[in-house]
Amino acid sequence: MPEMSPRAQRVADQIQREIAHLIQLEVCDPQVGMVSVTGVDVSNDLASANVYVTAMQSMVMQGSPVQLADDQVRLTTAIEIEKSQIDENVNALNKAAGYLRSLLARRLSLRAIPKLRFHYDSSIERGQRLSALIDNALAADRQLQSD
Repeated sequence: MPEMSPRAQRVADQIQREIAHLIQLEVCDPQVGMVSVTGVDVSNDLASANVYVTAMQSMVMQGSPVQLADDQVRLTTAIEIEKSQIDENVNALNKAAGYLRSLLARRLSLRAIPKLRFHYDSSIERGQRLSALIDNALAADRQLQSD
């Protein structure tokens, strides 16, 4: 995607702040859990906006990756349940996109409000996974040096 113009970047930042506030206060859908708006990309013509969200319940660590085979099966099941919850959150937000767009129109002084599309942002999960792998590698290295 080409670089956003400075105006599009300012609009994206404002939309991010407003959408986060509106989701917290105005969306009454029980399928929308605790979500955090991590970023917004607006097209240069301000016609569409991709809103990236992270579900807070998905950020809870499920356990250490090195466990017995039986525990790993339980760990995988818990992660699959979370993915279905994440999909429900994103689908519910996409259904509420028109409502959120109309609320944005009242709050922003723009001629045209961008069409909203919600996407799940997995960068926080990837960062947590990488951090856990690094911590495990450092612990294994310390264990080898002490033996």
